[in-house]
Amino acid sequence: MSIAGDCLPAPCLSGSCLCGGISYTYQGKLNEIAHCHCQQCRKAQGGAFATNAVIDETLFTLADPGGLLNRYRSCTDKVRAFCSACGSPIYSSRTSIPGTLRLRIGTLDNPIPQRASYHAFYQSKAEWFEANDAIKKFPGAKS
Repeated sequence: MSIAGDCLPAPCLSGSCLCGGISYTYQGKLNEIAHCHCQQCRKAQGGAFATNAVIDETLFTLADPGGLLNRYRSCTDKVRAFCSACGSPIYSSRTSIPGTLRLRIGTLDNPIPQRASYHAFYQSKAEWFEANDAIKKFPGAKS
C-alpha cells in the first residue's frame, strides 16, 4: 500500500470515508464483488452484509493526513481498517493472504459498471434479510 498520490491513467478508482478524512485511489481492476453475510461482517457494517472486492495492495494508495486510520484485529488472521472519526470501514486484510485487501465497495466515490457476483456465508445471513437477486448464494466461503 502506498501513501497519498493522484490517479494515473485509467483504470483508476477513488474513494473516501464518510467524513472525508481518509481517501484512497486504486489503480487496478476490481476482482469479483461479493456480499458477505458472516456475523463479523454484519456487525462491522451494521447491516445485512458487507460488500467487498479483493484488490492488489500494491495498487492501493491511501491518504490519511490526520492519522485517522485505525485497525482492529477481529480474529487471529484478520485486521479491519476504519476511520476513527466517522467509523467508515475502508478495507480488511488477512495475514494468510498477503498482498491483498478486501476493499469496502460502499466507500467508492466514482461509479463502477461491475455488479456483485455472489453472496458468501449466506447460511449465516440475518434472519430478517432475504436476497431476491439471481446471483449465486454460497452457504460459506465461495467454493
